[in-house]
Amino acid sequence: MLDLRQAGLAHIVLLNVIEREKVALHRGTGYRKDEEVKLREMANIRFIEWAEHLFEIGLEVGAYITVGNLVHQVITTCEKEKVDLIVIGRPRQGMLEQIFSGSDVVEIIRRSKTPVLVYKYLHQEPQQAERPFERPLLAMDWSPASQRSVLYLKELKGIISEIHVMHVIEEKSLKSLSGMTVQKARKESRSRLEEVCEQFEKDGIPAVLHVYAGKPVEEIEKAARECQSTLIVVGSSTQAFWKERFIGSIPEALAVKSIFPTLLIPPAD
Repeated sequence: MLDLRQAGLAHIVLLNVIEREKVALHRGTGYRKDEEVKLREMANIRFIEWAEHLFEIGLEVGAYITVGNLVHQVITTCEKEKVDLIVIGRPRQGMLEQIFSGSDVVEIIRRSKTPVLVYKYLHQEPQQAERPFERPLLAMDWSPASQRSVLYLKELKGIISEIHVMHVIEEKSLKSLSGMTVQKARKESRSRLEEVCEQFEKDGIPAVLHVYAGKPVEEIEKAARECQSTLIVVGSSTQAFWKERFIGSIPEALAVKSIFPTLLIPPAD
């Protein structure tokens, strides 16, 4: 995250939440105060180490170690501190699931009015994970949230070396179209993507457009691999999340399942 200093990063808030239910479940008994004390001390040791390093490079640091519900504490702390970006870790399957469960990640995204970066470590290519903002892939669906994503990324022009902008023509919409109509849809998508790329180019950010067709989550993941992207960026919508709560949404699926760090941008208030 230290690359963000070039985009104005000046203050980092560290938050560790000790969840009562998970401590009790882990022990198989009622909530234990001594376990809370131990977890607080463990978090405090790490926070002091990180804070010392951040202070040395000129950043301000705040720290919270709280007991309660993870989602509630994250949202409350963000509102209190007026943060610009929430960064949460999402371990790959097989790692310590109690750190952040998939449902916790999804609920934070659904409730947050602040952009959320769900960070995953790219085990196959660790050098990419060290600078997640260097080569982002922006997936456009033309919603207000994805339009805001363009403005958000333009503010990071000092960090981004190249951006890939894509749109997925959904597979279900292709089945009812003729070959000529499919080509027309492709050309319309390219035209709209060219306009987005021009906006980035005007700010000195090299941009490349792509049109894919198929299932959005699969195609976005495929594009990220083919473009050797370091980050997937998508617009998120509270309304869309609630509409698709029981069948899943594209941003939600990418945040939880993709191996790539995923930045979700909500629409403006």
